[in-house]
Amino acid sequence: MSETFTATGRRKKAVARVWITAGTGVITVNNDTFEDVFTTLTLQGNVLEPLELTGLKKQFDVKAVCQSGGMNGQADAIKLAISRALIQHDPELRPALKAAGLLRRDPRARERKKPGQPGARKRFQFSKR
Repeated sequence: MSETFTATGRRKKAVARVWITAGTGVITVNNDTFEDVFTTLTLQGNVLEPLELTGLKKQFDVKAVCQSGGMNGQADAIKLAISRALIQHDPELRPALKAAGLLRRDPRARERKKPGQPGARKRFQFSKR
């Protein structure tokens, strides 16, 4: 049996767990083809970026399970998880992935709502009189 590499990626509220095994390039997300889950070419390109950069697109099957967040967050979480799993497969890929910025976990997240206000930054309307 071929070896499986596992990794986790996060972005905003989204969490993605990824398993990569030697195969033909089939990518499934939540037991569905990734083209059905990520309908725009931008999101599909986002998910495929680490595989295309390393030239391993047709050599691995990717199974991803995503929870929470929206489409963009899930796509970025999968991208980070795939990058981390590829490094487990071949540590020589690390410099190329790092130079492309694919190993950095994006720390930006939703700012919390503050008490006594309608939102994080928004204030109630000011009335002078």
